[in-house]
Amino acid sequence: MRAWSVAAPGPVERGSLRLVEKPVPVPGADELLVRVRACGVCRTDLHVTEGDLPVRRPGVTPGHEVVGVVAGGGPAVDGFALGDRVGVAWLRRTDGSCPYCARGAENLCPASRYTGWDTDGGYAEYTTVPAPFAYPLPAGVDDVTLAPLLCAGIIGYRALRRAALPPGGRLGLYGFGGSAHLCAQVALAEGATVHVLTRGAAARRLALDLGAASARDAYEAPPEPLDSAILFAPVGDLVPVALRALDRGGVLAVAGIHLSDVPPLRYESELFYEKELRSVTSNTRTDGREFLALAARHGVRATTHPYPLSRAGQALADLKAGRFDGAAVLVNDLS
Repeated sequence: MRAWSVAAPGPVERGSLRLVEKPVPVPGADELLVRVRACGVCRTDLHVTEGDLPVRRPGVTPGHEVVGVVAGGGPAVDGFALGDRVGVAWLRRTDGSCPYCARGAENLCPASRYTGWDTDGGYAEYTTVPAPFAYPLPAGVDDVTLAPLLCAGIIGYRALRRAALPPGGRLGLYGFGGSAHLCAQVALAEGATVHVLTRGAAARRLALDLGAASARDAYEAPPEPLDSAILFAPVGDLVPVALRALDRGGVLAVAGIHLSDVPPLRYESELFYEKELRSVTSNTRTDGREFLALAARHGVRATTHPYPLSRAGQALADLKAGRFDGAAVLVNDLS
C-alpha cells in the first residue's frame, strides 16, 4: 500500500514526510484492519513529523483522526463486521491494569500507546486499531465532517472539562484551530460566553460566525475577566497572558501535547487569588464517547478543508503557516 512516512524528523517544508510503499498491516488478535477513507490533520501530526515529539517508531506514518471501514480483523475481535464504519483516534491502547486505569484515568497509563506515533496511523490506505479502542460512527454524517471530531473534538472536550467552566461562565480560547473551534461549539451549546484570542484574521472571523462574543489578537486582553481559559496554541509565552486574563479563582487548561517554554510567572499578577494552571494529557475512551454523543446532540460540525491524501505534506505545511481556519482533512486518493 502507499503511505506517508516520517523519513527523518525536521521541517515539513523540507520534505521530512515522504510517500512510500509499505505492506498492508496485519491486525493483531484483538485488532481491526481499517481501510482509510478520510484522516484529519492534527497539530500533533506536525509535532511528530518535525521532531517536537521524540521518535517512538522510526519511519512512522502519522494520522490519528481516521474514518474508515472494517476490512478485516483478528480472531479475538467481537462486535464488528466487515464494512462497518469506524473511527480511529489518538489513544490506541492501555494496559488496563495499572492504578490509573483502575481509577478511570487511562489517559495517564504509563503503558499507553498512540496512533500515528507508536504505531502507523491514517496517512495511508490502511491502518489497524485494537477493537476496544475503535469508535462506531453514526450514520448521516460524511467522513470529512467526522474526521476532526476524533482527536481535535475529543481533546477539546477534555480540555473544556479540565478548565472547570462554571455554568453560564466566561471562557477564553487562545488559538482557534481544529480543536478550539469544536470546543467553542460545545461551550456555546452549554450556555457559556466565549471569547477567542488568536493571531489569524480568518480564525477570528470564524469564531464570530460560530457565536463567540469577541475575537481579538492572542496577546490582547479579553473584554471581561474570564472564569476559565484553554490554551490551544503551543506557545508558552501565552501562559502568563492567559493567567492575567482570569478572574479570581479562574482555571487555565493547557490542551496541547507540546508547548514551547513558559516564561517565569509573576505570583502576584498571574497566580495569586487562587488561580489554577492545569495540563491536559490525551483522553479516555469515556471522553470520546461523551463528546461524540454531545456533538450529535448539539450539531457540532467541523469547518473543514479537504486535501487529497497524496498532498499530505502540503496540508501539514499549510497548518504550520496558518493558511486555513478550522481543520484540514485528507481524503484517500491513493487506492
